[in-house]
Amino acid sequence: MAKNKQESWKDRLSVVYSTNPDFKYETEESDTEDTPNKNQQRLRVEIDRKQRGGKTVTLITGFSGNEDDLKALGKWLKSKCGVGGSAKDGEILIQGDHKQRVVDLLIKDGYTNTKAKG
Repeated sequence: MAKNKQESWKDRLSVVYSTNPDFKYETEESDTEDTPNKNQQRLRVEIDRKQRGGKTVTLITGFSGNEDDLKALGKWLKSKCGVGGSAKDGEILIQGDHKQRVVDLLIKDGYTNTKAKG
């Protein structure tokens, strides 16, 4: 019970005081963005070397949807390529030059609007 009290207190940090007896604290609720179907995603795959200390990465951009689906797709691609990487802010980074392999994997998985860029 103490945890609920603590969480509710943190939610209303921005409100100092209200003289309205009917005032209800409004908390920000995170809206979960629905992920469109695979064939509606417009993914672009490119090779990037900028600001990475000379390391080559395969960059997948254009993903729209929630962060969990992005991370799941990134994890699947990393395991199929056998390398590391990350998935955040609507981008997936795969370590190394795997552009054609990633494009083939995405198209085979149902991401039909996937294109190699550059």
